[in-house]
Amino acid sequence: MIIDYPAQYFHPGQTLECGQIFRFEPYKEGYLVHSADKICYLYSDGDKTYIECDDPDYFYAYFDLNRDYSKIVEHAKSYGIPLLSRYAEAGKGVRLLNQNREEMLYSFIISQNNNIPRIKSIISRICGGLTQKRQSSFGEYHPFPTSAQLAGAGSEFFKNAGAGYRDKYLAETSARIVKEGFNLEKLDTPQLKRELLTYLGVGAKVADCISLFGFSRRDSFPVDTWIEKVYREDFKGELTDRNRICGYFTGLFGEYSGYIQQYLFYGKRQNL
Repeated sequence: MIIDYPAQYFHPGQTLECGQIFRFEPYKEGYLVHSADKICYLYSDGDKTYIECDDPDYFYAYFDLNRDYSKIVEHAKSYGIPLLSRYAEAGKGVRLLNQNREEMLYSFIISQNNNIPRIKSIISRICGGLTQKRQSSFGEYHPFPTSAQLAGAGSEFFKNAGAGYRDKYLAETSARIVKEGFNLEKLDTPQLKRELLTYLGVGAKVADCISLFGFSRRDSFPVDTWIEKVYREDFKGELTDRNRICGYFTGLFGEYSGYIQQYLFYGKRQNL
């Protein structure tokens, strides 16, 4: 099935290249996008963006297509911050993804102190080593492993896949999920972050990323190197602790924090 959506507020490249997803690759005129055990083909002709997939309900929700992003962009501009207005207009094709929670947990554990090409390679090796290939309209692909598959792999497998010191984090966290489950959706955002911080390998930035991209908590605001640059260079901030910088931004932007974080991240990274 093919889903189409106005491209003005759904740009494939802007959405995929802003640090919220690691399992995608170029394909024909667009990208193949992977989530959990599913796959879709995402592309645009400039007027509309198209999603070809076998599970339209899943990817309609995944790409947050029931939300009007024109209102979010206008709200971002309403703060009267010239830089934010410019970045929001330039990055209005960014959509926040509603991703698989366990996949986000493991992916962002891998992401810490790492670069995106290497993160993608590690995840690809883990998927290839633990799951059976599946057939799709776009060729063969590997699903993301379940927590049980990850827990059964052992830390040596993760080290050999390139995870380095994160091998223990992946092994112990997946074992904990198998034992306890990962049912945190009823917690409010501060409680969710506190609980995520109890998982081995999850720090404050990773917890905020999992909250934002895995639990759809749009009042989360991950602070990484790019956001620190925005804070210091453009907001002229003097705080040095990332937790306090996070608090500054969430205090300023509230329930729109996650959207605005993505506009600021995208704009700064693109040097707009």
